[in-house]
Amino acid sequence: MSKKRVELVFVPIPFVGHIVSTIELAKHLMAREPCISVTIFIIKYPTSVDVNARIQSLSASIAGIRFIELPHLELPSPDRAQSPEAMLSIFMEDYKPFVKTTVTQLFFTPESSDSKPGRLAGLFIDMFCTPMIDVATELGIPSYIFFASTACLLGLLLHLPALDAGIHSDFKDSETDFMIPSLTNSVPFQVLPESLWHKNHDGFTWSVYHGRRLREAKGIIINTFAELEPYAVHSLPLDGSNPPVYPVGPLLDHQGLIHMESERTQFRSTKRWLDDQPTASVVFLCFGSMGSFNPPQVKEIAVGLERSFHRFLWSLCQPHHSGQNCRKKYTNLEELLPEGFLDRTTKRGFVCGWVPQVDVLGHHAIGGFVSHCGWNSILESLWYGVPIAAWPLYAEQHLNAFEMAKELRGLVVELRLDDLVMAEEVERAVRCLMDSDCEVRKKVKELREMSRQVLMDGGSSFTSLGRLIEDLMDERANEVVVKVCPNFSTLNTDG
Repeated sequence: MSKKRVELVFVPIPFVGHIVSTIELAKHLMAREPCISVTIFIIKYPTSVDVNARIQSLSASIAGIRFIELPHLELPSPDRAQSPEAMLSIFMEDYKPFVKTTVTQLFFTPESSDSKPGRLAGLFIDMFCTPMIDVATELGIPSYIFFASTACLLGLLLHLPALDAGIHSDFKDSETDFMIPSLTNSVPFQVLPESLWHKNHDGFTWSVYHGRRLREAKGIIINTFAELEPYAVHSLPLDGSNPPVYPVGPLLDHQGLIHMESERTQFRSTKRWLDDQPTASVVFLCFGSMGSFNPPQVKEIAVGLERSFHRFLWSLCQPHHSGQNCRKKYTNLEELLPEGFLDRTTKRGFVCGWVPQVDVLGHHAIGGFVSHCGWNSILESLWYGVPIAAWPLYAEQHLNAFEMAKELRGLVVELRLDDLVMAEEVERAVRCLMDSDCEVRKKVKELREMSRQVLMDGGSSFTSLGRLIEDLMDERANEVVVKVCPNFSTLNTDG
């Protein structure tokens, strides 16, 4: 008997890293099961002009996935959201009526029934979109969480409501470190995302909310693999207190489809310089789409690089401002950098603006990576066997770095971080990172092979993705309760 077609709807948050991994998950599902069709709802963030342009370009270049743009909404007013976490969470919550309307028009109207769409087997929502579980419940379809971060962070969020109830002071004022089920080591408050330091912070309130609602999903898909986070993955109980968890990573955009052609053109001179460098001789410094430093810190980095005497490629971008391209390069590096720095390092260093990170990490010349420890960056570096010096900046990056350094027994070179990281510390980290006998280098090379094997037939992520597909294809497990919504008031999805 031939299989019936299954439809999936994805709702990612409008940030590049989340959209890229969402698309990769969709591609993996469709490649493994041809009966699966995917629709991705595109939501544009009002202040992210750069991201919006990328989404527009991307949606035109991916075959086999239907992209539907939802109406434009303004950001919540300051009286509704004081923190970035609250701003994003409320912004996504405001989209619930539009998501419900669009899903209804696509799958639950007489017109959609006449076109014989496949069975809608799941609404896949981002880790910051848990209010969308209400939409799935009202329409009678299963909801799945796509968690584009670590199993460690997932364990923290699932445990956060209990932690909140058990600790009555601000976490910042706790006299002891915290025990989190997904970590063997106790955690100081500085390792937690800054939004969790104060209980009266609306980012804390929303984090507790998301942690509570995660348990209502039918399943949670994580962009990690069991061999990378063995303790964290196995700490998530399978006793029914949590939804089933599917580690299916690493999900990486090896083709760089999110990058625009103009950026590719700009990268050519950087690539020519890289092509001329010896194998594994260059340390790469890059801090994500929003990572930047003030002038005093830039000068300390420059002095540290010069003193290290190692070759370097430094992606140096201006601080991010709302509504502007956060990858904008400096126009006058001579004023920013120490006097004569560019002349003295011209034969062994290259300072540039934005670069396609995957292309750089995969280049033969790269031997080390000074990174902000965003999760996608960690997965990319492991895939290419490039060791990391950890310089976390914001969000969950400190927790990522803590897990890599403490839980996984030295999987990164640690920098001693302070308000101002001095040149001596930069020099030490670069020298350690580029040392051929560096233990981190040896461990990362082992994980390079492992990160490929888990995606092959019989690998842990391959098997986990297969379990997810079986659950999606099981019509009895995913039976739609509500076929038509006659009382649903239709919104104007043309904006």
